[in-house]
Amino acid sequence: MTPMPATAAVRVRRAELSDLDDLVALEESSFATDRLSRGQYRRHLDSESAQVLVASANHRHFLGTAVVFFRKGTQVARLYSIATKAEARGKGVGSALLEAAERLAERRRCTSLRLEVRTDNDDAIRLYERLGYQRIGRYARYYGDGADAWRYEKVLD
Repeated sequence: MTPMPATAAVRVRRAELSDLDDLVALEESSFATDRLSRGQYRRHLDSESAQVLVASANHRHFLGTAVVFFRKGTQVARLYSIATKAEARGKGVGSALLEAAERLAERRRCTSLRLEVRTDNDDAIRLYERLGYQRIGRYARYYGDGADAWRYEKVLD
């Protein structure tokens, strides 16, 4: 696999059925527990209450994904999942996915975006805080392996 050039432009788009194999492979390589299944991804691709985003460089290289949930009756969107390929970390892919998720939430008239993150995921926590997310709570034993989670929120413009 060729490494991603540091200067490659990151493009974010809505995921398509042709992305399904890449989505599932990234999910399996990124998370030991609490994974989205192939069937769940398949349902989310056509859902009104969810949107799956894909990041790529030079229109070819699949670099990462984010899943955003929307519930009727609330103006709060939820970043359910975000993952980037190992070789893409630290190169703006996570930031591009988060910014795209925020724009999507704003277009859906949401006033904030919330997420949960493992309390030991220092890289993700730094990214969220750098992009303006505020810690609003903690969930004990939130993940399938018993790990705790921080809850974060960003108020959208």
